[in-house]
Amino acid sequence: MTDKPTVGFIGVGFMGHGMAKNILQGGYPLWVKGNRNRTPIDSLVGMGATEAKTPREMAENCDVIHICLSNSPQVEAVFHGPDGILAGMRAGLTVIDTTTADPTSTEALAAALAEKGGVMIDAPLGRTPKEAEAGTLDAMVGAPDADFARVLPIIECWAGTINHVGPTGAGHKMKLLMNFTSMGYASLYAEALAVATKAGISPNTYAKVIGDSRLSNGFFDTFMAYAIGRDAEIHKFSIANATKDLRYFNAMASEAGAVNVMASAAKHYFTHAEAIGKGEDFIITLSDVVGDLNGLNMADEVAKGKA
Repeated sequence: MTDKPTVGFIGVGFMGHGMAKNILQGGYPLWVKGNRNRTPIDSLVGMGATEAKTPREMAENCDVIHICLSNSPQVEAVFHGPDGILAGMRAGLTVIDTTTADPTSTEALAAALAEKGGVMIDAPLGRTPKEAEAGTLDAMVGAPDADFARVLPIIECWAGTINHVGPTGAGHKMKLLMNFTSMGYASLYAEALAVATKAGISPNTYAKVIGDSRLSNGFFDTFMAYAIGRDAEIHKFSIANATKDLRYFNAMASEAGAVNVMASAAKHYFTHAEAIGKGEDFIITLSDVVGDLNGLNMADEVAKGKA
């Protein structure tokens, strides 16, 4: 037996599996609910987790529920309806939403939880599935101070860098700012590589010169690991998810009354990529999409640069 709260986890995909595994290894009783892919569920059940058939069943048995899904409509779906969290929850339930979500939706769900005596915390993620498995993700947490302190030991199971950025909703706002920054970088690097190639500078030379300068950064290295090194597994985050995040960011900027020219431009690159059937490709492949727009095969251009 343990005096630790029982934790639930909905969404054990690329990121969620490692997070849930680390919660379980932290000594917390764990319930899990997945989707069509049985592999991560079977893995976690094999480690001692209990499978819930519905979000309602999880809410009936858990003190804290994590959600790690793709978008706000999916999160809303696990809250509402006869089999949803709200139908089965007890007073005192805490929901930690790690989805990159629409802050307006988050605030509405927080209000619905509060009406039934529950608490909503948003704790979206930074980094990749590799860090999820290692328990070293970044977390941007939106929560009242007392609630943050209460769930911090659970979040420490799966996060190495934890920032409490404000009240509920602030975590999702910060995550949209982070993803705008990274998708802005992706758009900038993809366009620069194409323009460099058209202007007679090989993409390899561009990557070397910028990589050796103070303009380099971690995302630059990751992006160029595919654009130049053709490592297709280096960053498993889909173009469709990036497009969704940029839509949410642009909506947040509009609601705040902010001018945001660059985010609008970045969204067009990703929207185009999704429209031509590349939505399930990873964001690091944006260099190929922008290359195609310029009549370039970037893999061929990189090979020429190595010749």
